Amino acid sequence: MLAFTLPLPIGNSNVFGADSNLKSTTTTATKFAATAMPSIVAHRGSSHDAPENTLAAFRLAWQQNADAIEGDFHLTADDQIVCLHDKTTRRTAPAHPNLTAADATLEQLRKLDVGSWKDTQFAGEKMPTLSEVLETVPAGKQIFVEIKCGVEILPILKKQLAACDLDPDQIVLICFSAEVIEEARRTMPAYEANWLTSYRTHPVTRQISPSAKTILRMLDDSSASGFGTQAKMDFISSELVESVHDSGRSIHAWTVDEPGVARELRNLGFDSITTNRPAEIREAIASPVASRE
Repeated sequence: MLAFTLPLPIGNSNVFGADSNLKSTTTTATKFAATAMPSIVAHRGSSHDAPENTLAAFRLAWQQNADAIEGDFHLTADDQIVCLHDKTTRRTAPAHPNLTAADATLEQLRKLDVGSWKDTQFAGEKMPTLSEVLETVPAGKQIFVEIKCGVEILPILKKQLAACDLDPDQIVLICFSAEVIEEARRTMPAYEANWLTSYRTHPVTRQISPSAKTILRMLDDSSASGFGTQAKMDFISSELVESVHDSGRSIHAWTVDEPGVARELRNLGFDSITTNRPAEIREAIASPVASRE
C-alpha cells in the first residue's frame, strides 16, 4: 500500500498532566496504518439540515447513511423519557411558554412545535419520546443515548430499552456524569456505556484538565466501556488514543464538522466521529489513509 508521511504527531503533551507517568511520543514524523474507518454518528440527528433531536433529523441521518444517531434524553415529571438537549424548551420551542423538562409532563411537552425555529418546512415537528427514536434505528445501525439528567432516569430507561426491538449492541449509553455511567454499567451491563468529557486550560499554569491519567482513572472508577472526548485537537494526542485502546476501551470524538479535523481523528484511530453533517464527514474520511512503516 502506498505510504506517505503525515505532519508531526497531533496534540499537546500537556494533556497528560504533570502527574502522568505515560510516555510522550517523539517529535519525529509518523506514518499510520490503514485501519477500520471510524463510524459516523449523526449528532442530534442530521442537525445541520433539520431541527435537532427530532424524528425529521434522525430519519434524514439514516438517509445520509450515518452509522449511528446520537440523541439527548431527559426524564419528565410523569416519568416519560423525551428527546431534548437543554433542560428547558426555550431555545428549540421559542414560540411557546418556556418549560423545564423535569417539571413538565409528556402531554405538555408534546404540544410544543420544536421544528419551526430551524425552518418553516419543519413546522409542527413534535418532541419525540425515546421509544419513537429507537423505532427509527435500522438493522445494523446504532443509537448513542446521551443521558442529560441523573441516575433517576436509569430504572425507566432500562425497562424501555429492554422492551424495544434493538439488540443490545445497537445501543450505547453516554453521559458526562461518571456516577450515571457507573450505575448504568452496574444495572445494565448488556449495554456499552461511555463517559464523556470536555477540557479546560488553567489561566495561569496553562495546564490542561482533565489529564490523561485522570481520564483513565475516571474510566476505571466508573467501569466505562468507552471514552467520548471533545474534539479539541490541541488536547488530543496519539498517546491518549493508544492509552484508551490499551485499556480495552473505545474512543469517540464530538462534535466534528470540519473535514480536516475528521481526517486527523481517523488517522489517530478514533472509533467514531460525531457530527452535525454526516454525509460531508463520511466523504471527508473516505480519502486514502497512510500506512505505517
